[in-house]
Amino acid sequence: MRLVLIFLAVLIAGCGDKVQQSPYKTGELVILTRVGSTTYSLDETGGASGFDYDLARLLAQELKLKSRIVVAANDYDIMLRLKGGEGHLAAAWLTAVDDAQIRSSTPYFQSQNVLITHEASLPLTGIEQLAHKTIHVVAGSRQEKALLAVKDKVPDLIIAADPNRNDLDLMEGVAMQRYEATLVNNAEFDIGSNYYPELQDSLGVGPARAIVWLFAPGVDPELITRANAFLEHLEKSGEMDRLKDRYFGHVQRLTQADSVRFIERMRSVLPQYRALFHAAQARTGIDWRLLAALAYQESQWEPLATSPTGVRGMMMLTADTADHLGVSNRLDPSQSIRAGALYLSDLRDTLPPGVGEPDRLWLALAAYNLGMGHLNAARHIAITKKADPDSWYEMKKVLPLLAQAQYYSRLKSGRGRGGEAVTMVENIRIYTDILNRHEGPYRPLDRIAETTAFYKTRLEQNPSETLSNQ
Repeated sequence: MRLVLIFLAVLIAGCGDKVQQSPYKTGELVILTRVGSTTYSLDETGGASGFDYDLARLLAQELKLKSRIVVAANDYDIMLRLKGGEGHLAAAWLTAVDDAQIRSSTPYFQSQNVLITHEASLPLTGIEQLAHKTIHVVAGSRQEKALLAVKDKVPDLIIAADPNRNDLDLMEGVAMQRYEATLVNNAEFDIGSNYYPELQDSLGVGPARAIVWLFAPGVDPELITRANAFLEHLEKSGEMDRLKDRYFGHVQRLTQADSVRFIERMRSVLPQYRALFHAAQARTGIDWRLLAALAYQESQWEPLATSPTGVRGMMMLTADTADHLGVSNRLDPSQSIRAGALYLSDLRDTLPPGVGEPDRLWLALAAYNLGMGHLNAARHIAITKKADPDSWYEMKKVLPLLAQAQYYSRLKSGRGRGGEAVTMVENIRIYTDILNRHEGPYRPLDRIAETTAFYKTRLEQNPSETLSNQ
């Protein structure tokens, strides 16, 4: 609810801004979007991300324009704003509309609406079974519009349109069995099913539709032409695949059983080690949830874990790494988590300065599994194959080559389990996403402020009390 209010405030603040002129005259491309897993979101530090957000900003960079993001409440609001001239284009997981004034771009994704129910529900085989069922949707979304079309055929269908929740919130409601069902697009479900493994996609509603950008009426025709050329170039160059991989490449890796086990241990085991991961974040600056995901991948949060190769402890440290980092007992979770976090931080810092995030972190995680020698060998192979050694998307294709004799026989580092490293990193990515959904960030300064406020209140209530009494 808090995020919704924040975004509504942004929405209201942006009302009334018109884009009467061509972006080439103003030097600014105004992009309409909305909050969502596939579109746009803000993290705890205020940093923005999202597939549609990144794609549209890449267009602005290609056109050498500044980008201004206007966050609308929902799909319906986007259309009102677009027709009202408040943006040059809309990038929000949209489909083409039957309106001669609104032109659409070259498609860049395919998407279908799917009905999501709890796994305990009976399966659905046709829309006629939706009679007397209550389906929750985001108010003003194209899913609401799709259900209204279904209601023409199934009059007893009950549509509950919620203006205060997003697709993930509605899927959570179904998982908790507060709601009977929800309708979302299949990309949202692929993400949400990892967070809530109790969900099932029961029924496709309507055909798959192409995802496009929509352009405001009267927009400069050159913008449409160059936007289409840009999208076509991204497809041909492979850059579109790289961007898709960043946001969606890892979301279908876990089985339902994997997700169920992870979430169960997240609730039963993780709490006793949370403070240790917080301390590791404070020391390294690496988000504690990423470190916890790494620890789960390594040991499933078992402090006494030992592998046949001799790595031990929650972070599965080798004896040499433990000695280098001053660990006296690898089975002590406090020492193991601290050292594992420091080791990952060192690996990340060792990579060349030109490697950007998040690829830098994913490559460091691969080195955590393989060792930096093997990672550097794989980077060398990438260069010989004219692949980008700084791109995780390309390196995940190269790393498995370390296990092939025609490659490792010529390497000083020898044979490496590169395929295993790729699996490890991709699993950690989705475990981190799940933790980010269920667990809050650690903000040390917030804790200090809370403690200071507590003692200030105590002293105001009892002036004779001093801090030395505590």
